[in-house]
Amino acid sequence: MPCIIVTGGQWGDEGKGKIVAYLALHDKPDIVARAGVGPNAGHTVVYEGKRYALRQVPCGFVYSGARLLVGPGVLINPEVLLQEIQVTGVGGRIGVDRNCAVIEPKHMEEDRTSAHLKEEIGTTGTGCGPANVARVSRTA
Repeated sequence: MPCIIVTGGQWGDEGKGKIVAYLALHDKPDIVARAGVGPNAGHTVVYEGKRYALRQVPCGFVYSGARLLVGPGVLINPEVLLQEIQVTGVGGRIGVDRNCAVIEPKHMEEDRTSAHLKEEIGTTGTGCGPANVARVSRTA
């Protein structure tokens, strides 16, 4: 069974989401998976005249025959994920790996209020950094 992996070789904004959506419609895969960090970065897809800005649901949702998976290690923001599931209508065909960590409100608060994270690192404020610290510390 062939496998196609789309990865960015720069610092984001290479158009990965659009490429995945195109490949999903063209190749009709059984599975489309999302990997990476979490909802700190987004992908924009225009499908059937509607614009989707996704941060958790795989962009291959455009092919209704694909099972959608969120891979191990991806950080999940439950509110973002549930909202995207509702908007895309993929509730019956998406799965989340049990090794995903959940971004909690305390992670987002820490991300937004830490001067070090804001000024020196340039955080997006999504809680990904603090949630990853909790994950690798095995407290998440």
